[in-house]
Amino acid sequence: MNAAVSATTFGVVFIAELPDKTALASLVLSTKYRPWYVFTGAAAGFAVQVVIALAAGTLLALLPHRTLEAIVSALFLLGAVLIFRHGDEDEEAEAEEPVEAARAGNSPWRAVLTSFTVITVAEFGDLTQIVTANLAAKYDWLSVGVGSLAALWAVAALAIVGGQTLLRYIPLKLITRAAALIMLVLAALSLVSAIRG
Repeated sequence: MNAAVSATTFGVVFIAELPDKTALASLVLSTKYRPWYVFTGAAAGFAVQVVIALAAGTLLALLPHRTLEAIVSALFLLGAVLIFRHGDEDEEAEAEEPVEAARAGNSPWRAVLTSFTVITVAEFGDLTQIVTANLAAKYDWLSVGVGSLAALWAVAALAIVGGQTLLRYIPLKLITRAAALIMLVLAALSLVSAIRG
């Protein structure tokens, strides 16, 4: 395992996940259920999505180098566009929708299952899943998996425990723009690598 790859993956995924709807969904779910139950369900949902992303990245790695770098560059560019677009939406409205079904009961199992389901469904094809797949295609999948999962869990914990406080000090738009800028840089680096061969 490569600690530098894990740390880089952690940073990229952490920043990309902060303005994401799943972080906001975790925050909203924690207003309905006990935070520990929400985190347990969310952590399991993120684990499932990281495994799927790692599998996709491993398959991408089988492509010729130039083709892989071109695809990775395009996906990072897509990620940057999605972040810019996502930053202009009302994320709180999106995050509250899945929670409506959660109001019926407050048992621990219901809380865990609801959190797991909301996060698992919301993360399909999400930016952080794309980023994880891209990084897994270029680097050691285990290092990428550890960094990505740690970042997703950290953001979920942060959202559950202190999300409202964080948004008082750091504007969501600033976080969104920083994540998009990182995606553009990664897209450019992959494109240069594709051109150089």
